[in-house]
Amino acid sequence: MVCLHDLPPANRLIRLSCLFLIGLAMLIASIHPLDWSSYAMHQLGTLIFVAGMIWLHRRFGLRAISWIGSTGFLLLHILGARYLYSYVPYDEWFTALFGTGLSDVFGWKRNMYDRLVHFAYGLLLFPLMWDVCKRIFIIPSPAKLFAIVLMLNMSTSMIYELIEWGIAMSLSPEQAESYNGQQGDVWDAHKDMALALLGGILAGVFGGMITPFFSTKKT
Repeated sequence: MVCLHDLPPANRLIRLSCLFLIGLAMLIASIHPLDWSSYAMHQLGTLIFVAGMIWLHRRFGLRAISWIGSTGFLLLHILGARYLYSYVPYDEWFTALFGTGLSDVFGWKRNMYDRLVHFAYGLLLFPLMWDVCKRIFIIPSPAKLFAIVLMLNMSTSMIYELIEWGIAMSLSPEQAESYNGQQGDVWDAHKDMALALLGGILAGVFGGMITPFFSTKKT
């Protein structure tokens, strides 16, 4: 039985395909974004993340599922950056397809796209975090390694929110709102971190259901 957590490192074709998709998405998103300064700050984060992925692969040999999950997360992020997160027109898209918007169905009073991306942070980046923690920490217990991965999830979510806060404090109120996308919610950071944690838990539970649980065997 092939274990998702014991797959070999991603081959060159998979890595290049993921990098091509990210580059293409960034190129398309750069066509008349809503606000260039906020967009550029978001995309700087994208470039840093990609550089980190390349370094981590050379250091640890990331699996294909880690590359694919990370690429999916970055594509969501790039789309959010294009529309400053708060203005992603998903309601218009759903109305055009199904005759009604998601906000009408669920009674949302704000744009929820940023919530989706934070949830995807935990869900789609779980394989990447697993790869990193598996190779840094020598932990024989899969359950303990799972806990370490979730702690990495929570700590990096908190660090991101602190960085976002620090950047927002250096901007004008209008620029800060455009970049931060808080939309008047004083609990925005708390909800974002909670959704990232929920995504990580679901990714871990789903992986545990597919496999006997999380194997720690070296690739």
